[in-house]
Amino acid sequence: MLIRQLRNCPEFTAGDGTQLRELLHPDKQAIALRYSLAHATVPVGQVSTPHALTTSEVYYILSGQGEMHIGEEHHPVHPGDAVYIPPNARQYIHNTGTEPLVFICIVDPAWRQADETVYDPA
Repeated sequence: MLIRQLRNCPEFTAGDGTQLRELLHPDKQAIALRYSLAHATVPVGQVSTPHALTTSEVYYILSGQGEMHIGEEHHPVHPGDAVYIPPNARQYIHNTGTEPLVFICIVDPAWRQADETVYDPA
């Protein structure tokens, strides 16, 4: 049985500027898993750097509030919202609230740096 506790997962800054803790990744644990699962945080007032993955992604908002941008679309997000991000979609999320924006990221197939393009924020 594999149980990963968030507090034991090292935090790092991802290429898009979010603070991440990888919970499950088939390249890092001996598990037969197709996707990767990470816990992400965007501090108050911050915006993730625009980026795109060649794979699909889902954000599940746990706490805070923000605005999700996918391509030319944008929409407010709140706890309990699940956001599907299609492959190759330029995306970013903005924390518009007064507390950290916290969400789960599921990437399928599992995240690989080679599958991500990070754009100039300007």
